[in-house]
Amino acid sequence: MLIATSAITLDREINPWEAQSARFEFAARKLNLDENLWKVLSTPSREIIVHFPVTLDNGKIEMFTGFRVQHSIARGPGKGGIRYAPDVTLDEVRALASWMTWKCAVVNIPFGGAKGGVICDPKKMSRGELERMTRRYTSEIIDFIGPEKDVPAPDMNTNEQTMAWIMDTYSMHQGHTVTSVVTGKPLNIGGSRGRTEATGRGVQAICDESMRYLKMNIDGCRVVIQGFGNVGSNAARLMMERGYKIVGIAEFEGGLSNPKGIDIHQLLDYKRRNNTILGFGGAEAMPSDELLVSECEILIPAARENVITSRNAGQIKAKVVVEGANGPTTAVADDILAEKRIFIMPDILANAGGVTASYFEWVQDRQGYFWKEADVNERMESILRDSFDDVVRYSEAHNVNNRIAAYMLAIDRVAQTIRQRGIYA
Repeated sequence: MLIATSAITLDREINPWEAQSARFEFAARKLNLDENLWKVLSTPSREIIVHFPVTLDNGKIEMFTGFRVQHSIARGPGKGGIRYAPDVTLDEVRALASWMTWKCAVVNIPFGGAKGGVICDPKKMSRGELERMTRRYTSEIIDFIGPEKDVPAPDMNTNEQTMAWIMDTYSMHQGHTVTSVVTGKPLNIGGSRGRTEATGRGVQAICDESMRYLKMNIDGCRVVIQGFGNVGSNAARLMMERGYKIVGIAEFEGGLSNPKGIDIHQLLDYKRRNNTILGFGGAEAMPSDELLVSECEILIPAARENVITSRNAGQIKAKVVVEGANGPTTAVADDILAEKRIFIMPDILANAGGVTASYFEWVQDRQGYFWKEADVNERMESILRDSFDDVVRYSEAHNVNNRIAAYMLAIDRVAQTIRQRGIYA
């Protein structure tokens, strides 16, 4: 994949929709994708923007803006998280929705791609304000979601409580309980065992497969993880227990380094008590930017988009990058990493453990029968191992890197479904 870096400004480089489009166009060209299918798949099928009032605790009314984008529902209901953040944009949600289309296709589960978001600062809102905002946002998009239409899930700054509020609001409008309208719910109202740690467990499984494929040893393999939220912390814990050496943890406010390995169990306890990793005694403080380019075998960006760009890609020393976050590497940075022969496991495969477990939750809700956690984990890891093999075989067969191979595989599967269904035009 080669993109003319001189013509691309940093603003355009870090625009997530531009990044997604660049990968899609390159992969579609390699596939010789039919022009009509190209048009259909390069554009989201539906974009919903809502502006709605919420009563704050002080009695004042505040207007909020929310989005829900459905990129494709050719292979099944839309699937994708809802994020709350002050910098959510329509382009970001568009990109995340399209990534979900490709992600579901790569792991071959019967969902399309969707994503949602609300512009807000949840850290400055009370629980009551978050509940009222969530319920009103749900009521604004209620005609467009549902078990057969579009199934939301947690994402940045949302959690199982958020999903419980959405499920309850939707159910109240329907007049009966509909647990399968969302995934990532609490266990006692239709959630699935293993869902909370599924994305981190999937990252660990893809790291294991990468080590096997590259004939590298897991024992003592040095790992740096950027982001210590749900994905990063679970991946760190599971990987440490597996024998990897977690030598660095980078967070927004700063990072930690210990060449001998960080005890993740102790760090998790410390963070629970202090709500930060800073000051942890089992490692030394180190700027997060420096950790990203420090010596290690595996780098796992597990926070958000645009962490690896043209500004730092040339300094990356890791042999393997496994993307726990969505869109952490820009298209321009991809070219730089390719020149350095760094083995990349792209986000649409590496963090697909979450949506795979969400698929299992949706299935369990619809059956009214719930599985043991060991069954969830075993089935999820089996799907990811098979998908890893599919991607690397595609990469070898078409002489492209793993990211483009994953895109080509996903686009091919979605395009084949559309060909079989036909285009209602």
